[in-house]
Amino acid sequence: MALVVAVSGLAMAGPAMAATQQTVVGAPAGAQQEQAPAIPTSFVDLPTSALPAAGSQHVFTVTYRNDSSADRTAAPQLLVESPDAGPFLAPSDIKLERLKADGCWEAVQVGTQTGTLFTDLSTAQRTLHAGETLTQVYRLTVVNPQAKGTVAPRVALFG
Repeated sequence: MALVVAVSGLAMAGPAMAATQQTVVGAPAGAQQEQAPAIPTSFVDLPTSALPAAGSQHVFTVTYRNDSSADRTAAPQLLVESPDAGPFLAPSDIKLERLKADGCWEAVQVGTQTGTLFTDLSTAQRTLHAGETLTQVYRLTVVNPQAKGTVAPRVALFG
């Protein structure tokens, strides 16, 4: 019986581009198989805004409509970018939550790379049928009064 292990990582093609790679473990020697990482082929950037003041909550909605006639894999992503001159943001500077289908908020862990905080793409991927719309609502609270930056929502497209 083979065991499938999923590993999340960062692709080298740009900041905050999370990818997944699956390896089959437990197969006979020499029969180990790897699946290509799921790397986005493009991004749809949405309007950016300044990082809210500490203590206040701000809601961001990431929306994408599949206008093609074919199914498309997409993933919403929220980037929180540090100022170019620093200081770099840390995950502990913010609290990020995602609105679930039941109307409750759930905490979202963010990754960090070169001063950019980001949500994971591998767990956010969804298949959109032709004409279907993806909508993901995030709630961001800044907990560090010195934190400065830009919030950049976007949608990653695969395939």
